[in-house]
Amino acid sequence: MTGPRTVHRVAVLTNPAAGAGHAAPAAHRAVARLRALGLDVDRHAGRDPEDSVRLARQAVADGVDAVVVVGGDGMINLALQAVAGTACPLGVIPAGTGNDHAREYGLPLGTPEAAADVVAAGRTRTVDLGRVTAADGTTRWYGSVLATGFDSLVSDRANRLRWPRGRMRYNLAILAEFVNLRPLPFRITLADGTVIERDLTLAAVGNTRSYGGGMLMCPAALPDDGLLDLTLVAAMPRLRIARFFPTLFKGTHTTHPEVTTHRTTSLRIDSPTITAYADGEFIAPLPVDVTVDRAALHLLVP
Repeated sequence: MTGPRTVHRVAVLTNPAAGAGHAAPAAHRAVARLRALGLDVDRHAGRDPEDSVRLARQAVADGVDAVVVVGGDGMINLALQAVAGTACPLGVIPAGTGNDHAREYGLPLGTPEAAADVVAAGRTRTVDLGRVTAADGTTRWYGSVLATGFDSLVSDRANRLRWPRGRMRYNLAILAEFVNLRPLPFRITLADGTVIERDLTLAAVGNTRSYGGGMLMCPAALPDDGLLDLTLVAAMPRLRIARFFPTLFKGTHTTHPEVTTHRTTSLRIDSPTITAYADGEFIAPLPVDVTVDRAALHLLVP
């Protein structure tokens, strides 16, 4: 934790579609509160993800005191591409579906005015980020958990569905992928040279503890310890998987013999036809190299 910063001019970036449309009214309330507190607010809404990243980068280049996002973990991920490795802090007005970053850092949920008060107070915490390098050399930062395997297949399928909307779309995708569940061959190389070649259900790389709206996939992860937490779930029969998944919300799955965990500063992860997602966003097809980027983010916190 560092001392309070002076926050006067902020750029507020909104995803109007986040949280099933809850982001737009949340942004209105937060902006009103920030202005009532005397802050100078530049408000922006990107046309698409690329435009949102462009707007965030422009705000950083313009020298704002903070970039503030209104939305969920996906919107935070877009902002990370602009603020990672810079002195510009990130503020968050939670208005998404999962809000795993907000839960991790104790940010106010459901009250945009309270989240705006956190921004105005200027108290920052410096934390790590995961940095992913794809096979084509492109890089991308993430803040919570990188998902590969069953969970990323669910995201792939959900992104292909046009109906229903919101959480039900993911529930349908989970059901469809569960029916098609199969062992997935993985090859993972850790920083110390350890090579893991196993059939898995999934492999998750955590900078923080949870994803998917509170699933504690990496329950021991700390966002400022300079390490990534790797959770591996072995391939297992469908019935056992069905009994296993509820334990993710308690973080007790790591006591199961099918689960192994590792800590590392970097790793390479590969599995044929599997993609990686992080913060709910598509990152890249495997293989990818993942490293911890120490103290890469200044986050405004209570």
